[in-house]
Amino acid sequence: MMDTLGMAPASMTSRVTSLLGIPLDLGSHTPGARMGPAALRIAGLAPLLEELGCTVEDAGDLAPPHPVDPGFTPENAAGCLNLEQITGWTRLIHDHAYDLLARGRLPLFLGGDHAISMGTVSAVARHCQEEGRDLAVLWVDAHADFNTPETSPSRNMHGMPISFLTGDTSLRPLLGDRPLKPVPPPDIHVFGARSIDTAERRRIREYGLGCTDMRTIDEHGIATLLRPLIAEWQARDVHLHVSLDVDVMDPSLAPGVGTTVPGGMTYREAHLIMETLCDSGLVGSIEVVELNPFLDERGRSAKLLVELVGSLFGRTVLDRPAARTRAF
Repeated sequence: MMDTLGMAPASMTSRVTSLLGIPLDLGSHTPGARMGPAALRIAGLAPLLEELGCTVEDAGDLAPPHPVDPGFTPENAAGCLNLEQITGWTRLIHDHAYDLLARGRLPLFLGGDHAISMGTVSAVARHCQEEGRDLAVLWVDAHADFNTPETSPSRNMHGMPISFLTGDTSLRPLLGDRPLKPVPPPDIHVFGARSIDTAERRRIREYGLGCTDMRTIDEHGIATLLRPLIAEWQARDVHLHVSLDVDVMDPSLAPGVGTTVPGGMTYREAHLIMETLCDSGLVGSIEVVELNPFLDERGRSAKLLVELVGSLFGRTVLDRPAARTRAF
C-alpha cells in the first residue's frame, strides 16, 4: 500500500459513512460474491476510513429475504435466474439504502454481485428526486450491464441493472409498489467497458447510454476523458453515485471475480479515477461489487479494492489543496 500522507479534507468528514453489507450472489451462475462484504472488512476498510478522519458506522449485513413472486408473465422475465430471490433482495436493499440516505448518511454498499444496484441506485434516485437534486451514476465496469430479459444470453440478472434503473418495463415489477424514478440513460456513464454483448451495443446507441471503452481510454487517457464528465456534473451540482466493479481491473491485479476479462485497467489508472472523483466533491453514495473471495489469491483483490476506496475518500501521497468545499 502507498503511504498515507494525505488525509481526507474536513468537508468530506461532515457525514457519517455507513457500511452496509449486501451478501448477494444470486445474480450470476458463479457463487462466492456473498463473501465480498466480509473480505472487504477483513482487508481493513473501516480502519482505513477512520484513519482518513471519517466517522464510520457499520450497519452489518442484510439477512437474505424470503423469495417474492414479482408477478411476471412468461412473455417477459420469467426465465431470469433466481428471479423470485432477486425480487426479495431488490426490495430489501432499496428500503435499507433509502433509510440510510434519509438519515443523512454517506452510504458505502459492500457487495455482492452487481444485481444489488437495482436496490441501491433506485433508492438513491428516489432520494434525489425528493431532495430536488440531479443524479449521475459513474459505472466503473468491464461490462455495460444493459441487457434485458429479452436480450440476455445468460439470463443472469447482474447483467441487467442499468436496464432496470433506466425504466425497462419488463423489470419494473422487481420493486413492487415502491416508487421508481428512472435514471435517464445519458446520466449513467459506463467507464472502462471491454466486454459488451451485441444486443447491448445496439441498445447503447439507441438509448444514448454514456459509455467509454478501454480502447478510448488507451488512446486518450483517464484524465482527459473524466474531466469533461466531472465538469458537466459540477455545473449541475449532481449527486454522484459511484458503482465500482472489481472486474474493471486487469485480472492479473484483481483475480477475485467471476467474470474476468483480459485487458483491464492498471493499478494507477484505477487510482486516478478515484482520486479525481474525490477532488470533484460530488460523490454522495458508493458501492463496491462483484468481489468473489473464493476466486481470489490471498486477498489480493479485496486489498486492492480497499486501497481504491481509500483514494476515493481522499488518501493521497502528498497533500493537495481541496478543489471543492461542499461536503462529500
